[in-house]
Order: sequence, then C-alpha cells, then structure tokens
Amino acid sequence: MTEPLFLKPVFHEKIWGGRRLAEDFNYDIPDGTIGECWAISGHPHGPNVIENGEFKGQLLPDIYANHPEVFGNPKSKVFPLLTKILDAEASLSVQVHPDNAYAEEHEHELGKTECWYVIHADEGAYLTYGHTAKTREELKEMINNHEWQKLFDKKPVKTGDFVYVPSGTLHALNKGIVVLETQQSSDTTYRIYDYDRVDKKTGKKRDLHLKQSIDVTTVPFKEPELHITSEKIGDSEVTTLITQPDSPFFSVYKWDVKSKLTRKHEHGPYTLMSVIDGEGILTADGKTYPLKKGVHLLMPATIDEWQLDGKMLIIASESVE
Repeated sequence: MTEPLFLKPVFHEKIWGGRRLAEDFNYDIPDGTIGECWAISGHPHGPNVIENGEFKGQLLPDIYANHPEVFGNPKSKVFPLLTKILDAEASLSVQVHPDNAYAEEHEHELGKTECWYVIHADEGAYLTYGHTAKTREELKEMINNHEWQKLFDKKPVKTGDFVYVPSGTLHALNKGIVVLETQQSSDTTYRIYDYDRVDKKTGKKRDLHLKQSIDVTTVPFKEPELHITSEKIGDSEVTTLITQPDSPFFSVYKWDVKSKLTRKHEHGPYTLMSVIDGEGILTADGKTYPLKKGVHLLMPATIDEWQLDGKMLIIASESVE
C-alpha cells in the first residue's frame, strides 16, 4: 500500500446548519441545513468511502479492520479519530461530552475530546466555553434553576484561532463560525441548553440530557493551557497546535505551504490531512496527486515521507495511542 487514501465526505443535516459547505468548499451537499461534513470518519454514523487505489469503493473502517498494516498495526479496535468541518449558521446547543470511562459504560463507544481550528469567524463571534460553577452542587442548582446567563462563560474567537475542548468541557459553537474539528471517534453529545427552539421536522424541542451533563461536566472549569509552537521551513511554516502531553488522544498541526514542503509521520503511525485553503500537488512514492481546498486524505503508515508543493493551508492530525 503505497498510495494515500482519498476520502469521500459524508454530510449531515443539522438544525443549526447552513449552506456554506457548498459555497466555501464547492461540495455537492444535499438540500437543507447542512451543518457537518464528516471528512475522515470510521464511525458507523458516517463512514467514508475510499475514492482511489486498490481499496476504491470500500469503507475506511473496513480497511482499518482488515488491513492493520496500513495503519501501523494499531492497538485501537476502532478507527480512533474523526475529522469534521462544521458550519454554524445558527448556534449549536450548549453541550458536554463524556470521557472514555463514562462513554464506554453508558454509550458503548469512545469518549469525546475534541479541538477546533477556526476556518472562519464573523466579526464579534464567540464560543460558549466553560462555566462559573465552583462545585457540582452549584452546577446542578444553576442548571435546575435555568440560570443560563449566570452559568455560561463566553470566549471571543477569530479566524485562525485554535481551541482545545477536553471531555467534560461545557461548550457550544455559536452563530457565524466555521471550524475544522479533530476529535475522538464518538457521536455522544449531552445537551444542557438548546434555546427552547423547535425542530421544524418534528415540531418538538430536542431532547436535553441534564443528568448526564451534570455527571460528566468537569467542575470547576479550568481553561487548558496550550503550548503552540511554529517553525519556518523554507518559505513554509509548520505549527504544532497540540500534542502530548497536552492532548492524550491526538496531535494536530497546521501546515502553511508556500512552495515545497517535505513531511513525515511525527507522533503517530499514519497522518490525516485536510486542505482548507489553496491548491497544490502531493508527491508520494514517486506518484503525484492534485490537492485543492476541501480534499481530505489519509497518509498510511506504509509511506514514510511525502512532498507538498503549491500554496495551501492544511490541517493534519495523528492518533496518539
């Protein structure tokens, strides 16, 4: 296996979604309010089809299960990461995700630690991020009394920001933000607050998960300290957004390619790549592949080194096992 795996995105309609995934990335998305592009996914709720090579037409989780050598013979039984692009045309629910132990016991899947690279943020955009409760009893009291303004913290964001969201963090993307999300491969979300809005399809409010939210929210909240580092390589720049020990599950990088840039696996046996701007050429094992904005691929463990040439902004990630 000496070819990268190019992946066909899967799209999900969301009450808070819009049409920017078509407008900004030229994706052929379904009708409706499309909020999520599952770009690199082995999760059963949206597995990607491989678009090229010897595995063309097959699902990523099947290749992961049947050809472990492609992934460096990993320990995890399931493909551990999930890359998404999210278009928040309206605000997402205020929510929280469980850690591995709680998710395994109650949901029978991985927990969900995630992070966001902000592709676009409207002027004045902000996240709901963290909370003010000092004890779990205080958290429970404010939730039960619907003291949302008192409970929720806000975090202003702008295009190019990076935000780490460990499991247990109360959070929400708000209106006017588009992000690339790197996360554990989990689809478990506990909603605390959803603005009392009604789903037009069902005519009902969406379910809340207050008990689970109280169970898994980290109290008190402390914003993670990030140690972002950048290195100039020729005309290009490589930024390490997060890695161990700050994140136990993944490393995430930003590659600002200005001409030629050589890369290799750094902290994991295989590398996920998403082109979020620009275009160029990838060369691997003597073969060339065109890259453009909106393309997502996986560089297998069987390719040690590859070259990028052009003008592109790429978010890459590796699983840490």
